[in-house]
Amino acid sequence: MLANIVLEIGIGVGGLILGGVGGWLFLRATAGGTIRLAKREAEQTVSAAKTEAAAEKQKIELEAERQATKRRSELDTEIADARSEMKKDQARLEKREDNLDHKLDQVAERQVKLDEMRTVLETQTEELKESKIAIETRVGELQTRLEEVSGMSSQEAKNQLLEEIRHDAEHDANELIQKIVEEATEKARAKSREITLQAIQRFAAEHVAETTVRAVRIPSDDMKGRVIGREGRNIRALEQATGADILVDDTPGIISVSCFDPIRRAVAGRSLEKLVADGRVHPSRIEEIVESVREDVNEQILKEGNAAVMEANIRGLHPKIVEAMGRMHFRTSYGQNVLRHSIEVAFLCQVIADELGLDGELARRCGFLHDIGKAMDHEVEGTHPQIGMDYCKKYGEKAEAVLNAVVGHHGDVPSTTPYTPIVMAADAISSARPGARRESMEAYVKRLEQLETIAKEQKGVNESHAIQAGREVRVIVDAKSVGDGEAFSIAKRIAARIEEEMTFPGEIKVTVLREIRAEATAH
Repeated sequence: MLANIVLEIGIGVGGLILGGVGGWLFLRATAGGTIRLAKREAEQTVSAAKTEAAAEKQKIELEAERQATKRRSELDTEIADARSEMKKDQARLEKREDNLDHKLDQVAERQVKLDEMRTVLETQTEELKESKIAIETRVGELQTRLEEVSGMSSQEAKNQLLEEIRHDAEHDANELIQKIVEEATEKARAKSREITLQAIQRFAAEHVAETTVRAVRIPSDDMKGRVIGREGRNIRALEQATGADILVDDTPGIISVSCFDPIRRAVAGRSLEKLVADGRVHPSRIEEIVESVREDVNEQILKEGNAAVMEANIRGLHPKIVEAMGRMHFRTSYGQNVLRHSIEVAFLCQVIADELGLDGELARRCGFLHDIGKAMDHEVEGTHPQIGMDYCKKYGEKAEAVLNAVVGHHGDVPSTTPYTPIVMAADAISSARPGARRESMEAYVKRLEQLETIAKEQKGVNESHAIQAGREVRVIVDAKSVGDGEAFSIAKRIAARIEEEMTFPGEIKVTVLREIRAEATAH
């Protein structure tokens, strides 16, 4: 059995060996065919690659030749264009050279002509110099002969000629100035008259003239004696308590109260009226009455101030300014109540400002406050415009227009805003209209005399007369020594001196009359 197994193993091994040998032989035969096939395919591939490479080479060579041909054509075109441009530049250069040559020829010709002209001019200059010397010599001879004939030197003749020319020029200038000023004045006067009339018509107020003296009626001489008191103790107590002067004279039924301070005058007058009505007149009663009246007056000051502010429609005023305006209810200027005057000026300023296209509300404020300094000018040193400006600035008024109008409404300082001239005009309108102010006879006569004196001091004036209550000065000049143009100058000089030397409300007209009378007698 073992032998069978060995035999089977041997047979199997032999079979395997035989199978391996057979497979090796088969593979060898098959590999040889594959190799040969691969060689043939490789040869075919190489042949095809060589053919394709040759074709590709030929294609590249053709493309390169085509590109080279195209580039050569482009280069030929560029070269041709460059040659054409060079030919054009060369032609232009040749033309420019020809032009330069032509201009050089012209310059040379011109230079020759200039040289010839210079020679001629030099010759003419020499001739002119000789002629000038001859003329000057001749002029000197003629001038000497003329001086001998006329008996006047050349300088004297020159001065006389200049004087005549100056006189003629002044005459012509005066006529021209007169014409221009008359036209401008007429237009300005017409416009100002229109605005002024509108302002007055739109606001008209009545004024009651007041004075610095107040009269208190006394029922009897017995009461007058009681007011005086034993050895004058009552009247001294009243004067001491009020600070006013009590004037008792022979006038029946009247005791006068005089004081520069309007508040004190009002307190003294009312106190005296109450004492007379009460009948009890002694120092203690006087002090009691005066204190009571002073409180009443202070209340009235605030009441009048607030009423004036409401009437004028002014807003934002400090209480101290309102109080100062109320104090002006008791203040007068030439008999005109200053508070009523301030209200009137305020509304006149608004009307004028509205007509001129300015701020009417601001103008009304300027006019309302312009005289506020008069409320304390008897207590503070200085002019009322400066006092008023300082007072307004102290209590909150910051507007430049208001401050300048207060300090400059009398022309003491230059106007910095258009509202100051408006206030000046409104102030003049309110003060100068008939009935607004009173003027003493002495001051009135003195003003007329001063007007006439200023006019008579002018050269060539024969007579001068102040007419229309000093609103106009008529001046008569010598017609033989004063011409028409000079008459106009005289009027201007007189007006300028009046403005410089006099203080007056409104305006004063200066009229110069030059009259020539021709007479003949028939026989």
